[in-house]
Amino acid sequence: MLKVKWIAILLAVTPLTGCYRPLFDENLPRNQFAQHDQARGGSTPMEETDAFGTPQPALRQRLMKE
Repeated sequence: MLKVKWIAILLAVTPLTGCYRPLFDENLPRNQFAQHDQARGGSTPMEETDAFGTPQPALRQRLMKE
């Protein structure tokens, strides 16, 4: 019975230890488009400000064909 308790405690505590390092490197691309954006000279902006300074989605820049 004592052995079963120790095994149960060990199984309960093991997930709490966590990872000692991040799973993914910080230098790796975040998504599948990162290499394309880097080759193109940067990513397309997600937002642009209008005449009043309010952020709006940059749909024209994002959907425009090059």
